Amino acid sequence: MAPTTLLAAAPPALPHTSDNTQLLVAVLLSIGAIILLITRLKLHPFLALTLGSGLLAVVAGAPFDKLLNSFSTGFGSTVASVGLLIGLGAMLGKLLADSGGANIIADTVLARTGSKALPWAMALIAALLGLPLFFEVGVVLLIPIVLLVARRGNVPLMRVGIPALAGLSVLHGLVPPHPGPLVAIDALKADLGITLALGLLVAIPTLVIAGPLFSRVAERWVGPLESPTAVTPEEPVKREHTPSFGAVLATILLPVLLMLGKALADVVIDDPKAMVQRVLDFVGSPLIALLAATLLGMLTLGRAAGFDRARISDTVGKALGPIAGIVFIVGAGGGFKQTLIDVGVGDMVSHWAGQWHISALLLGWLIAVLIRLATGSATVATITAAGIVSPLAANMSSTHSALLVLAVGAGSLFLSHVNDAGFWLVKEYFGMSVGQTLKSWSVMETIISVVAIALILPLSLLV
Repeated sequence: MAPTTLLAAAPPALPHTSDNTQLLVAVLLSIGAIILLITRLKLHPFLALTLGSGLLAVVAGAPFDKLLNSFSTGFGSTVASVGLLIGLGAMLGKLLADSGGANIIADTVLARTGSKALPWAMALIAALLGLPLFFEVGVVLLIPIVLLVARRGNVPLMRVGIPALAGLSVLHGLVPPHPGPLVAIDALKADLGITLALGLLVAIPTLVIAGPLFSRVAERWVGPLESPTAVTPEEPVKREHTPSFGAVLATILLPVLLMLGKALADVVIDDPKAMVQRVLDFVGSPLIALLAATLLGMLTLGRAAGFDRARISDTVGKALGPIAGIVFIVGAGGGFKQTLIDVGVGDMVSHWAGQWHISALLLGWLIAVLIRLATGSATVATITAAGIVSPLAANMSSTHSALLVLAVGAGSLFLSHVNDAGFWLVKEYFGMSVGQTLKSWSVMETIISVVAIALILPLSLLV
């Protein structure tokens, strides 16, 4: 595809200017209502997105009998495509945490690392653990490891803490099977394997810059930090039975390799009737890849840690409770996205983007940035921005629609501040003041967002 096709093709002029004005007012009011409900009234994002969808349809003049249908259709299709994957990812992450697999990865990497390479080692550990873990779970799991590494290596906390946070955040925003990228892939009809491959390609240099390199700057800005009293840096509990490093690594990387294999087969073989491609397409589908990794994890993580069948069943069962809120937020975001499309907002955005000659990638990033700044939620920013720009992906190649997913994901990470739960999580766990958190965590998130889009835009001219 020629680079110029990344500019949204201008559709026929919309028939009534007043309709455009009404749609614009509807979008602004609905997004404003969602922001107000989440930030001021502290309403759960699921309810805020649901009410915002209703307000959007009413102000846009949609018939009442169509309002519920649009939202429920979007909710159902999103949960059906993404909810299962979130559940399987949570099960795998819970097995990794409870079996001691996370400590095995950390101890093995750190045992082979000198003090000068500790920031790079922490970035690697966080990236590996960030593949199957949600960001919040990864932070809780990594903090004791970060504190131990800082104490053992006699290095400033920021020098190893920032690379760890960057590793988790980059994976969370850019690489499936995390909820944000999965929702954007579904909304933009992108290929998951291609998005995964390009996401890793963008994630690696982004992590290097925002992690180990920026950590030295953050160290000077923040100054010395003591180990926070909320987290006591005790030595990891020694288990009688623990998984091996190779088994843990193989389990974590299995879904990634299967999905990459599918993407490679689609490019190299490109014959849907070929048996090899049919097999790789099946095992490389997100559901099968994550299901295989979860079942393998029951053996390589659960059984290797000495868990009996009842303990393994209890572990994976407990993983589902905490993610119920995430699934409902994602589903409501899908309903909001479908409502945006059905009332014609997507066509309006396509029309304007074509007239103004704005890159679809840059537009998706900017919309996600604005919603992230207003709501503080990376997931809400990704869902809403993907819904607004989804018509722009209709005529894109699979490669460029994957890049649009990454652009939206990059924008959703911009400048985490006081309206983001992650901001307070990092502040409390590292024992920092608000100012110190802004100088370190908030700047790091902004660097990730800006570096990622700076890599995505020129990459779109080459692929």
